[in-house]
Amino acid sequence: MISGLSEEQQALREQARDFLAHHSGSEQVRRAMESEPGYDAEVWKRIGAELGWTALCVPEAYGGVGLTAVELSLLMEPMGEHLLCSPFFSTVCMAAQALVVGGSEAQKQEHLPGIAEGRTVAALAYAEPDRLEPAAMQASFRAAAGGGATLQGVKRYAVDGCAADLLVVAARREGSQGDDGIELFLVPGDAAGVTRRALPTMDMTRRLAEIRLDGVRVPAVARLGESEGHGAAVLVEALDRAAIALAAEQVGGAQRCLDLSVAYAKERVQFGRPIGSFQAIKHTCADMMLLVESARSAAYHAAEVAAAGGEGLGAAASLAKAWCGDAYFRCAGDAIQIHGGVGFTWEYDPHLYFKRARSSQSLLGDSSFHRERVARELGL
Repeated sequence: MISGLSEEQQALREQARDFLAHHSGSEQVRRAMESEPGYDAEVWKRIGAELGWTALCVPEAYGGVGLTAVELSLLMEPMGEHLLCSPFFSTVCMAAQALVVGGSEAQKQEHLPGIAEGRTVAALAYAEPDRLEPAAMQASFRAAAGGGATLQGVKRYAVDGCAADLLVVAARREGSQGDDGIELFLVPGDAAGVTRRALPTMDMTRRLAEIRLDGVRVPAVARLGESEGHGAAVLVEALDRAAIALAAEQVGGAQRCLDLSVAYAKERVQFGRPIGSFQAIKHTCADMMLLVESARSAAYHAAEVAAAGGEGLGAAASLAKAWCGDAYFRCAGDAIQIHGGVGFTWEYDPHLYFKRARSSQSLLGDSSFHRERVARELGL
């Protein structure tokens, strides 16, 4: 857990909770997730232009605020509490991270100001059907005239891929294997040869897309970075930072599941008394609280590691993602049990958190994937 928050950090978290309480309540979430883009465009505009959240982790030289993963986690937790429907995670926590970590000076100057101002929606397209690790990637590119490249392949589970103005696409050089030959490319969402299809998902609050690349031609300046050969390392670091942000969001969701459960246990009466007075309900809520607090410690430890920029980022990110994902899913399931038969009805909110918990558990790699990665990092 973070040892202590500054006044500015506390103000950021409280500002987020206050804004989201008014603009991402249950009714607003249901309207947004059923809309065509999957989010409220006016709320998204205010997040960027008025609140400046999209500029949080963008360096000051490119129109941002230049804060760290700690401040981003303080923002993601309330977003998880309120199931915010927006392209914030895909744009700020995924695509922008890749640009900040590996982009050239010219690429940062061109794209980061738009992200910081909330004008640009971006998405990171890296995963493929049944393939999460970069080393297993099949989408490829071949050199084209003038130093450019031609992209070919299929990407899946791209968060907000259909709404993105800018795609950060991972592909490997034809004939390469493992981490060798992997590069990232900046591709306009409406580029010739790009076909985007919304995927049916259990969690309607977060949109995923399939992106087909059919001979997509990009210029030499589209390849991310100053030189070749660093694509795999940039992608891994960007995904680690995204996993830490997602872990903080999962903590917020788990906290809300606990809050909803306690509130319902106080008002639901059986046998002449609130069900919260029953020992089984008390113990369940106590177990949920333990899970939430331990998950919060894991998430903010990982955020501090990321902010320090030191060693151990991969292990800290995977530990947080695995633990927070499992904790959120457990708390969401317990919340439904405490609510009883109404817990999974459309009128009540626990089912929305359960679906988000399950989808987030798989996003960026499930818990087994990350536990195995931690074991490898520790040499086990």
